[in-house]
Amino acid sequence: QTIAGEHGLDGDGHVNEASDLQLERMNVYFNEASSNRFVPRAVLVDLEPGTM
Repeated sequence: QTIAGEHGLDGDGHVNEASDLQLERMNVYFNEASSNRFVPRAVLVDLEPGTM
């Protein structure tokens, strides 16, 4: 959620308001799927209980 928000994506993977720089770097974490929707390339999980 955090990374998607930082790249200007809503919860469904659609671009809300992204700068040109954000759009250029979108493929670092996301792949473009059908209908201009972006899906995560990986799922990042932090299991360390002390991080929150």
